[in-house]
Amino acid sequence: MPQAIWNGTVIAESDDTVVVEGNHYFPRASLREDVVRPSSTTTVCPWKGTASYLSLELDGATSADAGWFYPEPKDAAAEITDRVAFWKDVRVTT
Repeated sequence: MPQAIWNGTVIAESDDTVVVEGNHYFPRASLREDVVRPSSTTTVCPWKGTASYLSLELDGATSADAGWFYPEPKDAAAEITDRVAFWKDVRVTT
């Protein structure tokens, strides 16, 4: 089962991930909400739309903008609606 691990802690786990461009998108409901924090960072992908970011915070450690999601993905990326992907210091195992 795919897991997103940050600082030795599983922050998301689901056997229902969607892989797009090599990134596992986890269902939003599978995230540990006590670890994620909203971020004001956004980026734009030409075919997926505007991404919003989440930072991580746990036990005094932080990772800014370590996760991203598309609040209103374009039609071509509809499969990642309500899903979050990770990068930076988050390790995804399968």
